[in-house]
Amino acid sequence: MIDNSERIPRIKQLLTDSLNAQSVEVIDESHKHAGHAGAKTGMGHFEVHIVADAFAGKSLIQKHRMVYDALGDMMKTDIHALSIKASTPS
Repeated sequence: MIDNSERIPRIKQLLTDSLNAQSVEVIDESHKHAGHAGAKTGMGHFEVHIVADAFAGKSLIQKHRMVYDALGDMMKTDIHALSIKASTPS
């Protein structure tokens, strides 16, 4: 298992590449969850702000699925909780 300082660039890269994102910000919120069951596994808690044309015309659920799909196995191995704010440039 890698630490969050290595996870954040990987998350950014996967989202940028998969969704052709104009901007991706990843905030590590793991410290807010100290003592939480998910924190014991070493997996991280993150908030993602992503702007991509790919989200145009998509519902909230569709946007979240797109993010989960882009992150792939990281959702099983590295990310315990993910807060997503997904929007289009306009």
